[in-house]
Amino acid sequence: MTYLDLLEAPGGANSPALTGTLAVRPRKDSPGDGNPDHHLWNNRGTWWCHFTLHRSDYTAERVRVSLKTRDVAEARRRRDVLLGRLGC
Repeated sequence: MTYLDLLEAPGGANSPALTGTLAVRPRKDSPGDGNPDHHLWNNRGTWWCHFTLHRSDYTAERVRVSLKTRDVAEARRRRDVLLGRLGC
C-alpha cells in the first residue's frame, strides 16, 4: 500500500480504514519540531511512513505505507500531506 492508495481511495483519508486518532508522543526534551523524520523510515533507499491509529472500540491499527520516494525532503512533504489529511 502506498500513500497515494490511501489518498485516492473512496473516501480518501475519511475512509473507514483510516478513522481513528493518531497516536503521538511529543518529546519534551527537544525544542522546536524535535525529530523532522518522525513517522519515517528508510527501507533500502525507499522512504516509508508508519503510525498507529487508535479506534473508538479500543482497538489499534499500525499503518505502514510506502511514500514511493528516495528523497528525504519529498518523503517529509508526503508524510505531512498524508497526516494532514488524517487531521493530525
